[in-house]
Amino acid sequence: MELHNIPKLKHTDSNQFFLLAGPCAIEGETMALRIAERVCELTDKLKIPYIFKGSFKKANRSRIDSFTGIGDEKALKILRKVSETFDIPTVTDIHEVSDATMAAAYVDVLQIPAFLVRQTDLVVAAAKTAKVVNLKKGQFMSPEAMKHAVQKVKDAGNEKVWITDRGTMFGYQDMIVDFRGIPTMRQFAPTVLDVTHSLQQPNQTSGVTGGRPEMIETIARAGVVNNIDGLFIETHFDPANAKSDGANMLDLNHLEKLLTNLAAIRTTVKKL
Repeated sequence: MELHNIPKLKHTDSNQFFLLAGPCAIEGETMALRIAERVCELTDKLKIPYIFKGSFKKANRSRIDSFTGIGDEKALKILRKVSETFDIPTVTDIHEVSDATMAAAYVDVLQIPAFLVRQTDLVVAAAKTAKVVNLKKGQFMSPEAMKHAVQKVKDAGNEKVWITDRGTMFGYQDMIVDFRGIPTMRQFAPTVLDVTHSLQQPNQTSGVTGGRPEMIETIARAGVVNNIDGLFIETHFDPANAKSDGANMLDLNHLEKLLTNLAAIRTTVKKL
């Protein structure tokens, strides 16, 4: 599996899936360090390559009064501090062309949100930073169509690209993961399964996205069995009071059992 020699990425020879995990949004320094510390403990124990995830801002909100961030530079500096404190790489999502260069100065992986993955200027701007580009599959796109998004990154001179599946719209208020898409997308680039976002229930009448976190292990197990390269899991020590996407995040207290089970499954699958 090609992880593009990301600085600070550990345990790359373990044959485990790699993990992108952290809070949906950076709410403050203390919470980010607390989450990163716990996930580092678990991934070091289980020899799982780990990249800390946190959005420096949330541009895609249902309501104008929804939380969008604590300030771009402030949040990006926290991501840098997480990286320096625990000697781990970090990933954040970008929403505008101008975000690419700014965020690339602080993080190791730039993520293109699913709603924006067809925005050529944004994808190319991310590619030109020479950082790894993680392309979220649009909820409205087929696995086969992601070939073209990957090719945009490569045509811009960057071979360091991943695809992340975050589910496909099923009606107006539900998401599904079509596991037939995993082998298809793995032909184009290393492929990640976004477990928690694929369990969102968007377009609620309240304007706040719902979710089904009780299904996290079910979806994650299926991904690992089907040879997914990486897993994406948003986690928080107090999901009910998280400022963004709390309805589908994993309680940090449940992460150890989940990762232990998933690592055991991957070890077994690799022996088959």
